Amino acid sequence: MSEQVSVSREIAASPQQVWALVSDVTRMGEWSPENEGGTWTGDATGPAVGARFKASNRNGTKRWETEAEVVAADPGEVFAFRVSVKGFKVAEWRYSFTPTATGCTVEETWTDERGRLATMLGKPVSGVTDRASHNRAGMEQTLDALKAAAEGA
Repeated sequence: MSEQVSVSREIAASPQQVWALVSDVTRMGEWSPENEGGTWTGDATGPAVGARFKASNRNGTKRWETEAEVVAADPGEVFAFRVSVKGFKVAEWRYSFTPTATGCTVEETWTDERGRLATMLGKPVSGVTDRASHNRAGMEQTLDALKAAAEGA
């Protein structure tokens, strides 16, 4: 069974507004402590199922790139993408948005899709031994920064 981590935040902004921030992969580096942002590839110019993008990541002195494909893109409801590295499955990242009386609840979920080889190569490439704990801490920071950006806009 795949390992999964979820973190959520209440944000005083509409689900559509926060979805627009999250689904703009070129801006992810503004909120994430590990991702430095993405670039749409091929014919993709924005979030749509099947759109692909490359992302740059870093952890201390370690740097690596990933490829991703959008698997869900429903404005104000869900944005999700599957990540791979050199053809190896890595993870699915999913952001779900639930309206509240004052804005929305955003839930960020990481699902580990790595096989044995990709798991073994993870530490030398990224410097991370416990990916689930590392991602939980990063997700907390990401949603705090996203909240600040969305509420300050």
